[in-house]
Amino acid sequence: MTKGYDRLRLQPSLGREAERAAETAGMTLDVFVDLVVAEKLSALRTDHYFKERAARGEVARALELLDRAGDEPPREGDEAEEVG
Repeated sequence: MTKGYDRLRLQPSLGREAERAAETAGMTLDVFVDLVVAEKLSALRTDHYFKERAARGEVARALELLDRAGDEPPREGDEAEEVG
């Protein structure tokens, strides 16, 4: 069974702000709401994914791996770009 989500109710102040944001972005309110919901769902999935990965992690094993990384100085080309 599929529900239609063509009529969502927003608080008036939130709706007005969403309309302004959509207009500024050059899109309809419908497209803007779709995009915002998709972004939020993506963020929630990403959070869930990393929490699952962290739960499977083994801190002692990771520290052991870092201990074996060596003490070599950075090589040419390893420099980080300066920001700002």
